[in-house]
Amino acid sequence: MSGIDPRQAWQRYRPSDDNPWDLKKVGHLYRRAAFGASMQELQRALEAGPDRTIGELLEGRADPDGDAVWTALSRTIGDGNDGNQMTAAWLHRMLHSTQPVRDKMTLFWHNHFATSNAKVNNTGYMLGQYELMRRHALGSFRTLLVEISHDPAMMVWLDTIESRRGQPNENYARELMELFSLGINHPTRQDQRNYTERDIREAARAFTGWAIENGRAVFRANQHDDTEKNVLGQRGRWQSRDIVRICLEQEAAPYFICRKLFRFLVSETMTPTAELLAPLARQFRESDYDFGRLVETVLRSNLFFSTEAHRSKVKTPVDFALGVVRALEGHTPGGDRRRRVGASQLASALDGLGQRLFYPPSVAGWEGGRAWLNGQTFLLRQNLALALTSTTDDRFGRRTDPAELLRRHNVRGNPEQVDFFLRLFLQGETAAATRHRLIQYLEDASSQSYPFFWTAQDAADHRSRALCHMVLCLPEFQLD
Repeated sequence: MSGIDPRQAWQRYRPSDDNPWDLKKVGHLYRRAAFGASMQELQRALEAGPDRTIGELLEGRADPDGDAVWTALSRTIGDGNDGNQMTAAWLHRMLHSTQPVRDKMTLFWHNHFATSNAKVNNTGYMLGQYELMRRHALGSFRTLLVEISHDPAMMVWLDTIESRRGQPNENYARELMELFSLGINHPTRQDQRNYTERDIREAARAFTGWAIENGRAVFRANQHDDTEKNVLGQRGRWQSRDIVRICLEQEAAPYFICRKLFRFLVSETMTPTAELLAPLARQFRESDYDFGRLVETVLRSNLFFSTEAHRSKVKTPVDFALGVVRALEGHTPGGDRRRRVGASQLASALDGLGQRLFYPPSVAGWEGGRAWLNGQTFLLRQNLALALTSTTDDRFGRRTDPAELLRRHNVRGNPEQVDFFLRLFLQGETAAATRHRLIQYLEDASSQSYPFFWTAQDAADHRSRALCHMVLCLPEFQLD
């Protein structure tokens, strides 16, 4: 991080002549804090400036009609126990989100508390966990950690329902420390572990006595081990809430969450030092684990908008797909239902790309980073981009037609089309040689022969759609 002084990293970004608020920063913000943006959203944010734009993204807008639809839909999905509909419903909610940061951070928590319906096999439980994470996505991490400990989906996933006095199951206690709150090694003394196997065994006894009745977690005192336990140096007749408190009192806890948030919002390629994370960790602890405040600090920071953070992540499949649809205005701006992209079709496409919501591969979640891209998944991304832009795919039809988008924005001419798509999808961040090749493609394609029954407009639209597909397949567009 040669360009960023650690002492200035988390101070608020202020535009200047040397570091202006420009389209590049707008696009970066909408990719990280939301799910991409349309041209109108990019332009509006450019004019509004960073303070107002970030504030509006964090606050979001009320959507009582959408919330009512979600409540009814989730009840129906839960009753039918349909995992495919569950995944599609979440994609739909993100695609049409009026609270983008909340929905983006719900995705963060899903990977943090990675729970799979492959084992839970109960969409009602899974949707309940989703609602729990969304409710606290920008709230208290302490409250979220307490409540997730007795979430029915988590209780099935990590076998708390099998844990009783004399037969404690260690799975949840282990993951609570290793994956949910502390991590394995100390943040400043890497040769020191944050917990021992004895701590896990002792903590597991504190989680005994919980069961599920009528879809809800209940505590059965006669099945709880009420004897003294020694966890991380503290002795007492601890119950589950006490173990969460003890974990959050450890020096490692705020560092662990801040490091994960750094990877999610700032960079996958930079390795943050303990010195860099210290101000965030201190704020997080002193605020009693106010996660929303932590997220705001990161999003408004110098480091978030730095060159080092820019395009330093690989787009997840969800971000790739939703970003294309939103940019092509397939998320119904203006309420035109005929232009809506079906979330169930997107959900099936994401399976092949390696990210099926509600079905993470393990308790550690998706690996992310470079693991998202290989020869096969890159080809599948190209195929999805073609399906969304060609207008010939039965799943999407003309709902995300690049040619129609150009007409709506009154864009004509070869260089103008190229510049529009590069501005929309990459905010103009491409080499001059790439731009030249795209313009040359349009010029060369103009002289090609087309089916005799095509009109001149048909041929021009075909070239526009092919051009858009080429932009979506550029290596730069795979980066977040």
